[in-house]
Amino acid sequence: MATPNANAVSHHRWDDIPAEPMKGTITRKLVTGERLMIAHVHLKKGDDVPRHHHENEQLTYIISGALHFWFGENDEREIVVRAGEVVVIPSNVPHRALALEDTLDCDIFNPPRIDWLTGTDDYLRR
Repeated sequence: MATPNANAVSHHRWDDIPAEPMKGTITRKLVTGERLMIAHVHLKKGDDVPRHHHENEQLTYIISGALHFWFGENDEREIVVRAGEVVVIPSNVPHRALALEDTLDCDIFNPPRIDWLTGTDDYLRR
């Protein structure tokens, strides 16, 4: 097995990454590796993320604030995720969310969200 190249390591500072404006007052910042993506998503109280699904497995860690999630095609399950809590969303599970407070959400995806990288994530841009 080949030894990994130390020069492939990259270093990022959230403060140096420009915030991308989305729908409402939502903004996000992305860092992408070959097989993972991490995002800081800022939502103001009342911002909503419309129902969507994706092939990517998702971990959502709430750093501050709170998000109310609905899961399933007919909102079969509801979970409020607060600061210090994590929700694991399996591949292709429909979900939507509402910010109950001003919120900083850290999302991790495997594989990286191609629609986020190419700007074809219309559900977050309307």
